[in-house]
Amino acid sequence: MTFLSVSRPSRVFVFLFTALCLLSTRAFAEPTQVTLETTQGNIVLELNAERAPQTVRNFLQYVDDGFYNDTLFHRVIEGFMIQGGGFSTTYQRKTTRPPISNEAYNGLRNDRYTIAMARTTAPHSATAQFFINSEDNHNLNHTGTNQRGWGYTVFGKVVEGHDVVDAISQTRTSSGGPFSRDVPKEPVIILSAIRLDASQAAQPAEASEGANAPTAKPGSSKSLKPIDTDLEGRADSAPVQQN
Repeated sequence: MTFLSVSRPSRVFVFLFTALCLLSTRAFAEPTQVTLETTQGNIVLELNAERAPQTVRNFLQYVDDGFYNDTLFHRVIEGFMIQGGGFSTTYQRKTTRPPISNEAYNGLRNDRYTIAMARTTAPHSATAQFFINSEDNHNLNHTGTNQRGWGYTVFGKVVEGHDVVDAISQTRTSSGGPFSRDVPKEPVIILSAIRLDASQAAQPAEASEGANAPTAKPGSSKSLKPIDTDLEGRADSAPVQQN
């Protein structure tokens, strides 16, 4: 009798402890979200730390440091992508931490409304600049561990603000600052980048929100690359080496 009276509470304790552990694990596994507050509206990003751990850690460190506050979407190509995170509102290049490893082999694809890291021709040269795909850009995906095939690391997706991405991607562009083209005529500024807690997290957007994809400019977007623009401020259609 004594054995039974001890055994039952023990079983209950083990059950409750296991349930709490499972709930805690699930809570910690919830994806991190970041809001980009821009002059065109807010974009909420959901980051995939499971598939791109180093890239997400790197991005969140820049977010937490306030690095992206008051920076530009300095390169916009309709039907391709919008790129930012590296230049101040006066087109001054910001000082970054060392480059990170390319995680484009993670199986995440450069689909419309995903966020990925910009880089130079060197596969492992990404630092702070990122881009949001405004259409499916499968030519940017990983195909092999060689210079041509490394691809661009996707590390999250837009879950709120698809209309903002579309509006930015369709803005009129010209030359600006040190750049010869693809710069929004009216500056698109990232006013702040803020990590959200669980209570603030956005729900995934409906699939129908992405039905009307912007049309690619003939003969343009598929040959372009999201580059990490060099110190001279070049924004060429081919990647350039970071200085």
